[in-house]
Amino acid sequence: MYPRHAAHAGYDGIWLEHEHNTWELRELQRIIAMHHLADIDCVVRPTFLGRTQLYGLLDMGASGLMVPFVSNRESARYLVDALRFPPVGQRGLDGAGLDNDFYLNGIRSYVSDANQQTVIVAQIETPEALDNVEEIAAVKGIDVLFIGPSDLSLRLGCACDWAEPKMQAAQKSVAAAAARNGVHWGRPTGTAEDMAEMLRNGARFIAHGSDFDSIAYSMQSRYRLTFEKALSACGMNESKETPPPLEKAKSY
Repeated sequence: MYPRHAAHAGYDGIWLEHEHNTWELRELQRIIAMHHLADIDCVVRPTFLGRTQLYGLLDMGASGLMVPFVSNRESARYLVDALRFPPVGQRGLDGAGLDNDFYLNGIRSYVSDANQQTVIVAQIETPEALDNVEEIAAVKGIDVLFIGPSDLSLRLGCACDWAEPKMQAAQKSVAAAAARNGVHWGRPTGTAEDMAEMLRNGARFIAHGSDFDSIAYSMQSRYRLTFEKALSACGMNESKETPPPLEKAKSY
């Protein structure tokens, strides 16, 4: 359901969170297939880094992978080797998965199409990654530099707030490296104003919204719009304390 509604709402793709969740491989296979049915891209953030495990997600039909803690050229090169076919990388060839329509049309254009269309997102989440962001961006086959604000701010010793000078400097460094090397950059964002500023600075891989937010805010807003209004109309007072509203979506 979620991929179809996201596609209908106008999203280009969904970031499927595996790093901090407990998806089994069969569950991932099923949800990735649902993205194909909805005609919306699916970028998976994996919880593992084994070469065959990584490209196995692509065989299942994932549009690309967002990999955490890419902090140097070597780790970036490892991803390209795992996720691109020769001559760019060393991905193992099967061609019988969902990503190649189960071999119905052979593999004549499969390798070149996969190399062109698969997106590889390197997460910039450490001071080491900031020091090496230029060489990470320069690795042929990396498509996106994606700032992980929570982990990065934790390691920079500052608040997860884009008003923080350290976070502003980090974003400027990532954006500049992306521009110089012809790749995209991005990060999560919570407001239209922040998103507009990102776009003005060249960001094109922007994460906004989540299933968690959709459920949490919908439940609270519906509660206030229905139950509270109904109780008030009946002259009844609640017997329990009304929960405080959730904080506004983080501007990160």
